Amino acid sequence: MKVLLVNTSETTGGAAIACSRIMKALRGEGVEASMMVCNAEAGGENVISAGSSLRKKWCFLRERAAIWAANGFSKDKLFYVDIANSGIDITATREFRESDVIHLNWINQGFISLDGLKKIVASGKPIVWTMHDMWPFTGICHHADDCTKYTSGCHDCPLLPKRGCTDLAKRTFGRKLEILQNADITFVGCSKWLAGLCAKSLIAQGHKVVSIPNPIDTSLYAPVDKAAVRSRLGLPTDKKLVLFCSVKTTDVRKGMQYFQESCRILKETAASDIEILILGKNGDVLGATLPLKCHALGYVSGGASLADFYNAADVFVTPSLQENLPNTIMEAMACGVPCVGFEIGGIPEMIDHRANGYVAEYKSAEDLARGIRWVLEEADYDALSRNAREKVLGSYSEHVVAQQYLSLFK
Repeated sequence: MKVLLVNTSETTGGAAIACSRIMKALRGEGVEASMMVCNAEAGGENVISAGSSLRKKWCFLRERAAIWAANGFSKDKLFYVDIANSGIDITATREFRESDVIHLNWINQGFISLDGLKKIVASGKPIVWTMHDMWPFTGICHHADDCTKYTSGCHDCPLLPKRGCTDLAKRTFGRKLEILQNADITFVGCSKWLAGLCAKSLIAQGHKVVSIPNPIDTSLYAPVDKAAVRSRLGLPTDKKLVLFCSVKTTDVRKGMQYFQESCRILKETAASDIEILILGKNGDVLGATLPLKCHALGYVSGGASLADFYNAADVFVTPSLQENLPNTIMEAMACGVPCVGFEIGGIPEMIDHRANGYVAEYKSAEDLARGIRWVLEEADYDALSRNAREKVLGSYSEHVVAQQYLSLFK
């Protein structure tokens, strides 16, 4: 069986990491899987770059320009939406022609246009679309927040300044619906939460919608001696370390204001030996706003180095306001690190409240701080750590996830 996974990026972003892990998991089960990308940053094995550099740049800029104009020539929320008006035709490639299954992932920002999607559907090949956000079944947005118009037909989009019954969201939604309504396609939510939203959408009606989580290499992300790894990284061995990480730590959708407030509460109510680890770009900027001592560690793309930083932490915190099935929580739990996060998206599916971490009330900095304090000072830490690791082994290991995809493909 030949499976072609399609994703905009090879390594940048959560969807790229997840897609690469799915390919690795499938290959581990004997599937001839390859990954076609728009941006091949690392040039990894079995990764194919589609289109010329000039074509990629043109497609990206053309789409952004159209969104910029529709956004009243404002950069505000410029990357909150995608309209897929320009892209690369992958159906003409040898890899596409020889594939038995087309496995779409995150295909935005000038990679696969709606015209390109129409050609993929017209090829007659079965399509599996693993959704890393809501875009596959909305008009133009990646996260609909409280809007439910995708259930009946997007229009009057709250993310557009020029709203109405015939706005950009309406037109894009209509084209998606037309293209996909008779397609041989199965939608896959990385979380039960996302699969449930998709099942309610107009675009998914008449199609199969299932939930399969992302996989992780549990031999790479595994517990090691905490004191030894801290000493190697030059981190304090006598402090309780709270880890936060994000590609861009200043992204407001990552809930920074709630993390800042929870740190203020911790400084006033918890032990004085708590310090913060920040992984990601602009970590020093975020650190300067926190009342606790911070260690800005920079951006780490993955692998053993990233696993070391997880292992150095006592607890991992994600105050994110929009999440599907975060790779970061999975990585931390695989290393035996308890996690604390808001009750949003797929987070409650991963963190079993007070069993392997703490699920905090949504947008409550007080409860977020309470969860961190509970993990560090009150809970049976060894039991939390053991349960976190066991949850990943049982639910997210490469073999477990690959078998679910194999059943679907067959």
